[in-house]
Amino acid sequence: MLLSHTHTVKAQFMEIQLHKQMDQGPGTQAEGATGASGQDASMNSTLEARIQSRMEKAKKMKEEEKLYRYNGVLYPAIMSPEENLKALETVEARPDDIMLVAYPKCGFNWTVAVLRKITSAATGVKAESKMPPLIEFFGPEMLQFLQKAPSPRLLGTHMHPDNIPASFYQKKTKMLVVFRNPKDTMVSFYHFSNKNPVLPTAESWDRFYADFMSGEVPWGSYFDHALAWEKRIHDPNVMIITFEELKQDLSGGVQRVADFLGLSLTDDQVRTIAEESTFNAMKEGAKDSHGQMGSVFFRRGEVGDWRNHFSQAQSEQMDAAFKKHLEGTRLGARLKYDVYCK
Repeated sequence: MLLSHTHTVKAQFMEIQLHKQMDQGPGTQAEGATGASGQDASMNSTLEARIQSRMEKAKKMKEEEKLYRYNGVLYPAIMSPEENLKALETVEARPDDIMLVAYPKCGFNWTVAVLRKITSAATGVKAESKMPPLIEFFGPEMLQFLQKAPSPRLLGTHMHPDNIPASFYQKKTKMLVVFRNPKDTMVSFYHFSNKNPVLPTAESWDRFYADFMSGEVPWGSYFDHALAWEKRIHDPNVMIITFEELKQDLSGGVQRVADFLGLSLTDDQVRTIAEESTFNAMKEGAKDSHGQMGSVFFRRGEVGDWRNHFSQAQSEQMDAAFKKHLEGTRLGARLKYDVYCK
């Protein structure tokens, strides 16, 4: 699925207009593509303003009001209300969509940036908007606009694969799925919850640990997500890559993602993208790419930070859970648990 120059420009404009619609609310008419590149700076500033507005709203909410349950899974009430999830059930996918999927805090934002650099290098068109919209954050009006947006569309989600709208599977949409070892994922999720006012503040590390282990966190159980993707690991339209693989060999990861998407890169382009896409480089540029939320989305990006948080008993309990759910699975092997979590 090679993205043409024209299609990439259209995709860039689509994301700009999606964010403008999210800023301005329902009833706003989309503007023409002429002059879209000149709107990039204002799009990013208004996106930051919208996010900041929701942050302020969240600060006034009671902690118990910040999450609600939909089909048995917890979601953030401000960013992903029930009307959004109901509207998603009938969204129509396209064969040339690209869907970036990750359980929360597995490296979604880092992979977004890498993916953008890959598509820009392969097509010669710089993508100015910084991150693909999470479909569960779209309201019904936004989804109506999405249906009219030009192809190819770059989308993202944290949703369990069984909850991703069925049409994305029926249309054989390409899905790039990012995973991370569960111990570091939990630690990153814990800090993210404490820094992000739209999510309940963790009462303590021990309480968050218990909630994570029982799946009582936003977007549900890590192990449920992993087992569901295990069933799709050989789907030719699904590519699973791990945070640890990218940390160990970013150049190899860049090449694999490009190959999966049908994009051609030279060796020099692969090397340049890898050099510009280290986690530290992304973190340094996070203020420009994510505004005031940059420090929230990009914290440490380390492998092994879990050792600074887990007690011996907690570590052993997670070891037992991994053995129960993922030992002997193909995804479990990819996660190299004995290397990164022992």
